[in-house]
Amino acid sequence: MSLSLLKKVIVKTIPVMTGYLVLGMGFGILLESNGFGIGWALAMSVFIYAGSMQYLGVSLMASGASVISTALATLMVNARHLFYGISMIEKYKDAGKKRPYLIFALTDETYSLICNDDGPEDADPHLYYFLISMFDQIYWIIGSLTGAWLGARLTFDTTGIDFAMTALFVTVFVEQWLTTKKHLPAIAGVMITVICLIFFGSELFLIPSMVLILLFLSLGRKALEKGEHDYE
Repeated sequence: MSLSLLKKVIVKTIPVMTGYLVLGMGFGILLESNGFGIGWALAMSVFIYAGSMQYLGVSLMASGASVISTALATLMVNARHLFYGISMIEKYKDAGKKRPYLIFALTDETYSLICNDDGPEDADPHLYYFLISMFDQIYWIIGSLTGAWLGARLTFDTTGIDFAMTALFVTVFVEQWLTTKKHLPAIAGVMITVICLIFFGSELFLIPSMVLILLFLSLGRKALEKGEHDYE
């Protein structure tokens, strides 16, 4: 592993670092305000590492939700990662021992950094992906531990902190919109999601919308790739 590769990874992950430190702190503060200590923040950020689900997990634990309810909520909230994973099969297929961690650490933001990046020409791409994934998780752990520590020492109203994750998703969407000329997938994704929200309701729309988006992207793959080449 070269120093130049580490520098490239750090520069690449700076946007995620700024978001994860703040969002992680929000999670840690929320966790502490609900009576769970810094040990919970560490365990959840190391072994769960799913930002939106960790936020929801605080409410589930505080309300004494059943295992079945928690499992169903986790499936609904994190179903999108199934589709992320399908799109990364080719990228990760020869990753060897790094593959389990690459799969585990594929968050929304890490996906946005890796999906269109083949890495430096002089470096092992899988090591590059591994380092990006690891650094992103380290940022999240540091943020959540800092938030839990602050939450134990500061007293203030935590209402609205859980909206921070939604704000990050919007930021990622805008970033992807500004950095690519192909806007059809994004437009289709928004339209399909809105339609599913209307037909299935706010509690059931996620999985149908993901399935329809996957079908749209799969069936329209050739047309989308042709459109990409037309821009070049």
